[in-house]
Amino acid sequence: MTDGDVTAASAGAGPLSGTLVLDMTRALAGPHAGMMLGDMGARVIKIESPTGDDSRGWGPPFLGEGEDRESTYFMSANRNKESITLDLKDEDDREVMTRLVRRADVLMENFRVGVLARLGFSVEHLHELNPRLVILSITGFGHDGPEATRAGYDQIAQGEAGLMSLTGIDEPTKVGVPIADLLAGMNGAYGAVAALYERERTGRGRVVRTSLIASVVGIHAFQGTRWTVGGEVPGLSGSHHPSIAPYGLFHTATAPIQLSCGSESLWQRFAPALGLDPAEARFATNGDRVAHKDELIALLEGIFAEESAEHWLEVLTDVGVPSGKVRTLDEVYQWDQALSQGLRIEVDHATKGRLALPGPVLRLDDNDYAGARREHIAPPTLGQHNESIRTWLAETEDDTGR
Repeated sequence: MTDGDVTAASAGAGPLSGTLVLDMTRALAGPHAGMMLGDMGARVIKIESPTGDDSRGWGPPFLGEGEDRESTYFMSANRNKESITLDLKDEDDREVMTRLVRRADVLMENFRVGVLARLGFSVEHLHELNPRLVILSITGFGHDGPEATRAGYDQIAQGEAGLMSLTGIDEPTKVGVPIADLLAGMNGAYGAVAALYERERTGRGRVVRTSLIASVVGIHAFQGTRWTVGGEVPGLSGSHHPSIAPYGLFHTATAPIQLSCGSESLWQRFAPALGLDPAEARFATNGDRVAHKDELIALLEGIFAEESAEHWLEVLTDVGVPSGKVRTLDEVYQWDQALSQGLRIEVDHATKGRLALPGPVLRLDDNDYAGARREHIAPPTLGQHNESIRTWLAETEDDTGR
């Protein structure tokens, strides 16, 4: 059994079992979408240029050195995939791509607008080859409009779409992960699955489009309606909620903690636990507390500074006020609760042996494992499945080329 057969067989569980996804994307937004589909049982074939996904070179950290090194960044978005290298300017490789398209259910791409068509695979041609194909296209700024041709990178999108104007204390700050990319990937996977569901009724695929800026604007939530409905331009919110108080980060004698008084009943329990009068005029209602937020934060900071984080977390837990630590990532991936949810998995990498990776976010039914798979596939080395995918195509094609 070839490596490709092992990967395909391992995709046999889950709601997307039997679905073939061609992942032509690079970097993070598209690869994250493909990984989500793979987690749910799809067979995902990552189609890379001979030089590979850009993120294979993003580091450090790397595992290994020289030509043998593997990027930990690449590993974050490419589990449960096979890799084949194709040069779409080469006639033989274009033929392999054509054969794959005829077999596929989903094709994902995040080229700049017009690039895929120039490579000979326009939307029209793709649907001529396979009318049932769902095409997922992820761009930086959208596929049309006055700025459609701009290259999209996460931090630029965070700034352009307003997220950085809300984040930080002294100056606009990016989120600590590429959130625009990740959201675009999540939205793309959601859209692709919706199009697959529609195809069951219509028999035809369609193009699903999303972008980095759309995905960031789409999570503005109450901050968006502060402007669109309330006419108020939000500013930097730091570590405290702009519309609920107290809700945020506080410093204790030993370490910061976070808490949320998201209802008046919580405030009624919280205030006496810290020796405060819940009916005091400045803080009696949430509106009062938000209006006097700076005074409230200063008062609470003084109280919390008197005891340790462990003391205050115990006090808050005893009165039923939601609270928690601020964990570093090494703590998260050793935390019993995170482990119980399958948020750390282990895989066998082709060249690096047994590796630990962040795990899928969904669990199905009462499974005690993450995602739809009992066993996950390690991120592939570049072109790891070149031979096995070509062999599979040759052995399974019928007279129509499918």
